[in-house]
Amino acid sequence: MTARDIFLSRAILGLAAGLVLSLSAAVAALAEVPGIEPFVGTYSGSAELVLADGTKQNRDLNVEIAQSDAGFSVAWGTITFRPDGRTKERSYKIGFVPSKEDGLFAAAMKKDLFGHDVQLDPMKGEPYVWGQLNGDTLTVYALFVDATGGYEIQQYDRTLAEGGLQLEFSSFRNGAEQRSLSSFLKRQ
Repeated sequence: MTARDIFLSRAILGLAAGLVLSLSAAVAALAEVPGIEPFVGTYSGSAELVLADGTKQNRDLNVEIAQSDAGFSVAWGTITFRPDGRTKERSYKIGFVPSKEDGLFAAAMKKDLFGHDVQLDPMKGEPYVWGQLNGDTLTVYALFVDATGGYEIQQYDRTLAEGGLQLEFSSFRNGAEQRSLSSFLKRQ
């Protein structure tokens, strides 16, 4: 191998290494959602869900907020305690990816034919979900459209507080409040 060959092979190797590092940094920068870091963690607490008729249901709540390759995810669960002693458990997890607007995030709930994250279709009875990061509050909205054209919108405000998150939840059906909840969720 001549000196020229060694020089060229080292130059090509150096360019390749630089390209890999640049691409790695670009991918890492895309995955980081500015402002989400303080929310990342696991939280839990209890609350009373207040229904439209004033009745209350006790619930245990948990939330996990995590960064992901494309943005972040929010996973949450509830355990509802019924007066007859039965319990009902539900859990959800939704990934969010940045939109073209600062602080707004599209839900990545399914993949299209090309493997891209897409939102669900509320005209098919699926929830239309999006997120908003505004200062120290992370809000998740979910819109449901029923077969008659009526709607329900749910709003989950999770605000940073010392030692955890303050959760404010409300649900409106056709403009009338159906349910609400307020609770402090302690960071685990």
